[in-house]
Amino acid sequence: MYDYIIVGSGLYGAIFAYEMKKIGKKCLVLEKRGHIAGNIYTEEVEGINVHKYGAHIFHTSVKETWEYISQFAEFNSFINSPLANYQGTLYNLPFNMNTFYKMWGKATPAEVDAIISEQRKEIKDEPKNLEEQAISLVGRDVYERLIKGYTQKQWGRPCDELPAFIIRRLPVRYTYDNNYFSDRYQGIPIGGYTKIISKMLDGIDVKLGTDYLDNREKWNQIGRKIVYTGAIDAYFDYCYGPLAYRSVRFETEILNIPNYQGNAVINYTDEIVPYTRIIEHKHFEFGTQPSTVISREYSEEWQPGMEPYYPVNDAKNDEIYKKYKALADALPDTIFGGRLADYKYYDMDKIIELALKHVNEEQVRKLE
Repeated sequence: MYDYIIVGSGLYGAIFAYEMKKIGKKCLVLEKRGHIAGNIYTEEVEGINVHKYGAHIFHTSVKETWEYISQFAEFNSFINSPLANYQGTLYNLPFNMNTFYKMWGKATPAEVDAIISEQRKEIKDEPKNLEEQAISLVGRDVYERLIKGYTQKQWGRPCDELPAFIIRRLPVRYTYDNNYFSDRYQGIPIGGYTKIISKMLDGIDVKLGTDYLDNREKWNQIGRKIVYTGAIDAYFDYCYGPLAYRSVRFETEILNIPNYQGNAVINYTDEIVPYTRIIEHKHFEFGTQPSTVISREYSEEWQPGMEPYYPVNDAKNDEIYKKYKALADALPDTIFGGRLADYKYYDMDKIIELALKHVNEEQVRKLE
């Protein structure tokens, strides 16, 4: 008998198991993949820690969250400073004075603000779609070169058919600052993320290659409670229909050169290039290996059997999710948490905070 059967060995599931083990609870973690760590899994290739499921850069403004994750690994000083490649010209991201100088040759914030303010006037009424929303925020030039193509590849739809709320705001900095995140704490764990999850799960029973939904009756019988981090619609056998996601396909290759692109992340913002970005993994840890590993990312419409990455949080899907959420709330012996269970995209720091919140709530219930 286990106190908790935890479905999924990603960051949420591993934290829940770790915290419960600390107070003497017996946990079993079920992982349908052949490895632990979920989408933050890193594997060593040519001495380089490869982010198998896309770039994961830890950042937070909450000191307690930083201190919590830092007990499992030492973090380096990596600062995310991605570039955008538009038809062979490179621009700095996020949109800042370096970006605008390259685009217009203007060196002062006042000159740049005058251009953007004039271009914003193109949208006179409330934006009706993503295209109008983006132009109303940053103007036509930035939209055409750095937003339009990338977004259409990301979502698989024209920008004028995407809802405006997808881009509620776009950061525009009138400083020469290429730091993508404004959080005080950021970096990459030295040695990769898998080591963090390994430490969390040390001494906890883990079954790999095991899909809870294939035999849930068996697992429910040996566990007092279930902690479910998988897709909520799959849990309820898609009774209200499947939720929509965007998926990502990765093409990873080893190159026998020391440096391919000189930066960890470069986005490709025109539609002629089929992939959305290229990641060069060694730059996350300032690698000096003689070879390098790159991954091209292709955004795709999710189909059954594919890994769901980004929830399509439009009005239709959010209504479907609410129905599933009502079913989940009616199950007192099952805790739903994480990106797939909540049908919500989370950064890693928010997953940590969510998992610890649920752990605390669970401990309070035990005391009542």
